[in-house]
Amino acid sequence: MSQSAPTPSDSHANHRFATELVGALRDAGVRHVCVCPGSRSAPLTVAWVRQSGMRCWSHLDERSAGFFGLGLSRALGEPVALVCTSGTAAANFHPAVIEAHYSRVPLIVLTADRPPELREWGAGQTIDQVRLYGPHVRWFAETAPPDASEACLRHARALALRAVSVSTSAPAGPVHLNLPFREPLDPPPLEPTDPVSTNPASPAERPLTDPLRLPAPSDVDALANCARQRRRGVIRAGPLDAAPGFGRVVADLARITGWPILAEPTSQLRRGPHTTDAPIIASSDLFLRDEALSTRLAPEVVLQLGDAPTSKAQRLWLEGTPSAQRIHVDPDGVWHDPSHQAWRFVRADPLTLCSNLLEALQSTGFERVKDGWLEEWLAVEERSQAAVARVLEQDTGLLEPRAVREIASSCPDDAILYVSNSMPVRDLDSFLPVGADPLRILCNRGANGIDGVTSSALGAAAAGVAPVLLLTGDLAFIHDVGGLLTAARNGVRATIVVFDNDGGGIFSYLPIARHGESVAFEEHFRTPHGIDLAPVAQSLGANAIRVESTQHLRAELKAAWDKTGTSVLVVPVDRERSLAQHREITRAVALANASPNPPRTEA
Repeated sequence: MSQSAPTPSDSHANHRFATELVGALRDAGVRHVCVCPGSRSAPLTVAWVRQSGMRCWSHLDERSAGFFGLGLSRALGEPVALVCTSGTAAANFHPAVIEAHYSRVPLIVLTADRPPELREWGAGQTIDQVRLYGPHVRWFAETAPPDASEACLRHARALALRAVSVSTSAPAGPVHLNLPFREPLDPPPLEPTDPVSTNPASPAERPLTDPLRLPAPSDVDALANCARQRRRGVIRAGPLDAAPGFGRVVADLARITGWPILAEPTSQLRRGPHTTDAPIIASSDLFLRDEALSTRLAPEVVLQLGDAPTSKAQRLWLEGTPSAQRIHVDPDGVWHDPSHQAWRFVRADPLTLCSNLLEALQSTGFERVKDGWLEEWLAVEERSQAAVARVLEQDTGLLEPRAVREIASSCPDDAILYVSNSMPVRDLDSFLPVGADPLRILCNRGANGIDGVTSSALGAAAAGVAPVLLLTGDLAFIHDVGGLLTAARNGVRATIVVFDNDGGGIFSYLPIARHGESVAFEEHFRTPHGIDLAPVAQSLGANAIRVESTQHLRAELKAAWDKTGTSVLVVPVDRERSLAQHREITRAVALANASPNPPRTEA
C-alpha cells in the first residue's frame, strides 16, 4: 500500500507534535533522555536535541540505553525518558522496563512506530508495538499519526503531562507512549526565531507527585501494642532508598524497643552516622544458617521495612517461625511476602511510620525490659564478625570476602556503591561490616536479573550526584559489556570492580552442583568463558587492569577515584578456593556461637 503524500500544511506535523511533546515533558520535570539511533524516531530525536535545558545521552543499543536511563533515574530520583525507533528496537527496552516496574523507577518510554496502514503488510521494521510491555507499565497510550491541527498539539502536551504524573505517582514506574509517524520524517530548518516550545507549561500546570502516605492511627497503635506486649522482636530491613533521616529514626526506634535491626546493605541502614549507637546486625545471613542458633533467636514479631531481603538464611529462619507476627511496611502497598506469612500490611511512608511509632512509645513512657534478647543478638553479631576476621587473617589471599571490605573502605563519603545480582549482592550482604561512613548502596532487586547492571551503574554515575563504584561478576559484566561504549562516548566517570571466577560461581553453592557432569554442570551451569576481561574493557574505551593481590587492589582503588573516564579493575577469583573459604567462614561463625549442629551452606 502506498502512502499518500502530505499536504503542505502538514508536512512538518511530525516535528510540531514532537516539539510540543518534548517541551511539555521538560516543563513537567524531565531533564534527561537516552536516545538510540533510528529513522522513524527522527522527529523525537530532533525535538530533544533542539530543546533547551535537556541532556541527551546517545546510545548505540536500546537494552543498554534502557538500563542507563534506569540507573540515572534512580540516582536522581526523577523521571528519565527513553527514545527508540520502531521494530525490535522497542523490544530491547523491555528488560529495563520490567526492572523499572518491579523496582518502582519512573521512566518515560517513547517508541516511534509505523503508521497503521503499514502494519501487517510486510513493511520493514514493523512489529506489533501496541501494549508491547504488557503489565509492566503504569500506563500505555498510542497516538494517531500527527496532523496539522491545534487539537493534535494540545493532545501532545496533555500526553506528556499525564505520562510524567502517572510515572512519578505512587507506585512510581514506567509509562509507554507509542508514537506512529508518517513520512516525511525530517524536520524543517531551524530558524533563530523558532520558539523552543509553542506553549510551555507554567509551574502551576506541572503534575505533582503524590504526597507522603501517612500511616493510619490504627496501624501505629497496633505496632505500639506489639512493642509493649512482644519483647522478642526484630526490625528486618530490605532494599529501600528512604528519605534523609531515616537511619536515625530507625536507630532510635530499635534502641527503645530493644529490637535489633537486620539490615541488608541495600536498606541504607548498614552504613552512616546513625550506626554509632544503633543495634545493627550485619552477619545474620551467616549465623542464621545454624539451626540451633536460629531456633534460639526465633522472634515473636517482625517489622519489615522495604522489599523482601536478599538473604535465603533469613527467609528459611522466619519460615521456621510461623507464629511470629510479621508486619510489612511499604508506601505503595506492594506485597513483598514470598513466604505468605505476613500478619499485617501497612501502606505508609516508612520514615513517617517509624517516627510516629517512636513518638507513640515515648509519649507513654515506654521502656524496654532488659531481658537479654537484644544483648544476645549483639553478642552473636560480635562473635560472628570476629570469626570472619580470624578466617581472613589466616587466609590472606584475595577472595570476595576480603575484596568486599577493601572496596567499601575505599569509597569516599556519600559515594554510590552499585552492586550486581547473583553472588556480588550476597557477598556484600555477608561481608560488608557496619560503618559510620555514609554509603548509598543500589542494586536492581526489582527483577533480580544480571542484565544491564553495568549500564545501570553508569547511568547512576552520569547523574553526577556522587562518585560511583560498581561491584559486579564476570558473567554480568560480559552480558552488558556494550554499556562501556556509552561511558566512553559520553565521558562517564565511574569505577567498576569485576569478580572474575570464569563463569557462574553462584551455581557451585546450589544443590545442582552435586550432580556434576551427569547434568553437564560445567557446560550449562558454570559456563566458563575463558575471556581475559581487561583487554575487552580497554578495547571499549575503559581504563582496565587485572588486579593480582590485596595490596594491588587497594592501590588501584585509590587511584581509580582520581581518574577521568571509567576504570575497570578485574579481580581474578579461584572458584575452588572461594567456595572453600565461604564454607570455612560459615563453619567458623557456627563454632564461635557454640552450635553443635552443622550449618547450612546453601547460597
